[in-house]
Amino acid sequence: MLGPVANVNLPTPVVLAGAGLCLLGGYLIGVVAGPEGPDRTTGVVESYDSGTRTLCLEGDSVEDLDGAEDGVLCGIWQRAASSESPHRGDRFRFVSNVERGQSGPDDDRVLIFGEVDD
Repeated sequence: MLGPVANVNLPTPVVLAGAGLCLLGGYLIGVVAGPEGPDRTTGVVESYDSGTRTLCLEGDSVEDLDGAEDGVLCGIWQRAASSESPHRGDRFRFVSNVERGQSGPDDDRVLIFGEVDD
């Protein structure tokens, strides 16, 4: 048999402080150990083909991105319905992603998500 069990009641401020510390600790662990978000980059539109949705961007920040060749990043533009079409010379804010192909680097596909920067 179990012996007598006593109830312990904590004051409300102590319970709230403990809950706050748990939330803060969880947030800090998530920030430190969680995944990094994509970095938005700004480039200049070199060309855009509306038929194939192929967008080519250039600029200093584009040169080092995965998928860029000779300082130019070309890929398929994924856009929102309300986005205006880019024109040569427009500033363009974007995030790019390279989908690796199954048969090698020639089969890789670059996706560009973004819009014209006003």
